[in-house]
Amino acid sequence: MKKVRSELQTLENIQVIDIAEEGKAVAKTDDFVLFIEKAVPGDLVDVEIYRKKRNYAEARIKSLVKPSEHRTDPFCIHFGTCGGCKWQHMTYEAQLHFKQKSVVDALTRIGKIDVTGIEPILASVETRYYRNKLEFTFSDKRWFMDGDMRGDETYNMNALGFHIPGRFDKILDIEHCHLQADPSNDIRNAVREYALENNLSFYNLRNHEGALRNLIIRTSTTGELMVIMVFAYVDQDQIQSLMSFVQAKFPQITSLLYIINEKKNDTIFDQDIHVFAGRDHIFESMEGLQFKIGAKSFYQTNSDQAHELYKITRDFAEFKGHELVYDLYTGAGTIANFIAKSVKEVIGVEYVPTAIDDAKINSDLNNITNTKFYAGDMKDVLVPAFIAEHGKPDVVITDPPRAGMHADVVQRLLEMEAGKIVYVSCNAATQARDIALLSEKYDVTRIKPVDMFPHTQHVENVALLVLRAV
Repeated sequence: MKKVRSELQTLENIQVIDIAEEGKAVAKTDDFVLFIEKAVPGDLVDVEIYRKKRNYAEARIKSLVKPSEHRTDPFCIHFGTCGGCKWQHMTYEAQLHFKQKSVVDALTRIGKIDVTGIEPILASVETRYYRNKLEFTFSDKRWFMDGDMRGDETYNMNALGFHIPGRFDKILDIEHCHLQADPSNDIRNAVREYALENNLSFYNLRNHEGALRNLIIRTSTTGELMVIMVFAYVDQDQIQSLMSFVQAKFPQITSLLYIINEKKNDTIFDQDIHVFAGRDHIFESMEGLQFKIGAKSFYQTNSDQAHELYKITRDFAEFKGHELVYDLYTGAGTIANFIAKSVKEVIGVEYVPTAIDDAKINSDLNNITNTKFYAGDMKDVLVPAFIAEHGKPDVVITDPPRAGMHADVVQRLLEMEAGKIVYVSCNAATQARDIALLSEKYDVTRIKPVDMFPHTQHVENVALLVLRAV
């Protein structure tokens, strides 16, 4: 391996050895750690450095000298430019290996946790077309892939697709996406074609001009379909024209909605939902339960794996039927309602009030009477008076956002001394940090990673913490 010299921009015969937390491949020289785009552990590569810091450098492959046994051909024509599915050039078996390794590394390095008994990662049943929700963006600033532009031809600059990583105003026009099953691709392509043929204006993300902003498609295992068009301003003729076209072209749509978003950001949670045709919701089904999904509802985006994740959570808790359970960061109450028949009572807490509204609706929908839901900041809700009112929990289920739990919440868990804590996490690093704090009173007895998002570096992890006997 050649030694890195400060004036060099190219390095030869670099052996890729690992994957970093953010999904980039890792190599080492005498002086640097190299983070290499689109490389796979086991690759031997020549690289070109494009960013150099004191102790590390970022590089891209200049030449693949010898491919890794873990390398495979990407299946998507947009690979390498699109920000999704960044690991599709790696075999799925290798993806699972490195996801499990990332969990082990975080728990041991940050949490100092004994992971000897960690269970094998649960693979996703489907590795393509597994998402139940996708959001596409309209833009008049199309990003062209290498080879797209030739000669002096004039090109259409309108695009409907995904943001380019690091370029918020540029959109890659997506021809076929392998994340969501049909008719998702058909709907997106038909909407784009109609908009172009009828000279509808695509949004400019810098100047905030143009009519068409977003297209959101939600599907469910029940076969129902929701399509949401987001417009930048009210133009009834334009809205009526496009929405009527979508309705006629895709009569199987259960819920056809539109939103007028005049703000500069794309969030729809503070916007009114208008029903053009059908219902304002679709239904998801799980073990005989129905969950009402609206335009703003939170629901795990891989429905089949969500079911597996919830089964693991229930299995770890080993409910006997008498338990009072606190479900922290309950979201739309999916886990709370899923376990309700197995326990005496579930208390769910969530920051977002509309999610709590959904949780209550889903309890009513399924005739579940042993759940209660409360909205508010977790550290402000989970106080001694709240615990005194509702009772000390036998089991706590916590599924926080990527940032993990606030230190005050961790302290409250230590004070409550629930017999078991089932910690579900989408970020093993913050999970490890929180578990290290909880280790004052708790032992980790089971760990199981779950792959919710194939072809990405993301991994869920479930850990069971048991109160240590005094």
